[in-house]
Amino acid sequence: MLKAGVLGAGHLGKIHLRLLNQSDKYELVGFYDPNQKNAQKVVKEFGYTSFTSIDELIDAVDVVDIVTPTLSHFDCAEKALKKGKHIFVEKPIANTVEEADAIIALAEKYGLKGQVGHVERFNPAFMAVKDKISSPMFIEAHRLAEFNPRGTDVPVVLDLMIHDIDIILSLVNSPVKSINASGVSVISNSPDIANARIEFENGCVANLTASRISLKNMRKSRFFQRDAYISVDFLEKKVEVVKMKDAAKEEDEFALILQNAEGVKKQIYFENPKIAANNAILDELETFADAIVNNTTPVVTLTHGKEALKVAMEIIANF
Repeated sequence: MLKAGVLGAGHLGKIHLRLLNQSDKYELVGFYDPNQKNAQKVVKEFGYTSFTSIDELIDAVDVVDIVTPTLSHFDCAEKALKKGKHIFVEKPIANTVEEADAIIALAEKYGLKGQVGHVERFNPAFMAVKDKISSPMFIEAHRLAEFNPRGTDVPVVLDLMIHDIDIILSLVNSPVKSINASGVSVISNSPDIANARIEFENGCVANLTASRISLKNMRKSRFFQRDAYISVDFLEKKVEVVKMKDAAKEEDEFALILQNAEGVKKQIYFENPKIAANNAILDELETFADAIVNNTTPVVTLTHGKEALKVAMEIIANF
């Protein structure tokens, strides 16, 4: 069982603490939060051990779970890696691509594992269909959220859109060719709503929209590929898989048949993949434990996190 400690006991940090505490793969040692008032509140409410310094916590664990504001990700990761500890770091991996590169270099230097908290990779709806998404040529993603002051210290691209950027990069096996984007600041000092069009060298186009000033929440992506349309609702945990195949010579009277201008007939049919209920945050933490114990590659590597951040930064630069 791996000894784990959490840096940061805010909203998400408390969720990580609870899940690490209930996991069979970790022994939760405790946490460090520089806000002593908040730290004592967490101790009183949940009984977790609060450490008096970052170094004290890092020295006591095998795995450091970094759930602090983005600006401090690099400093926390650097301290942990230099002390020989594996790191799980919330998204985005760092504040800059240069910091992400430095984290990756340190992990390689000391032979340590790292995973980035792109939790939608573990969303049960996505897990149910990811193997059915092959060579998509058009992708449309909408991630809309009601306004919440938490997270407005960074542009909506780093707060919300980066989830979809990571998902898309994991599915499109091609380098990015070009990016066009626009963003508008409505309430915050940084953009609250953004749209990006990413073109890949293989011809795939992804159109992403993210907003944190919407009247309703939506987290939905649509993937179009040869003979198939796949929709993933990350919020409602639902999927739609619509496929086409050549129509049989002797048509079933109940079959849904389409005929194009050339007279080619295609039969439309629907698949209903089974969606297995899970806790995505617990799954990402536990698969990281498996990667450490079995010396395998984490599901979302530090490099994956850097690539998502790199595209996010290019989108922001296009505003």
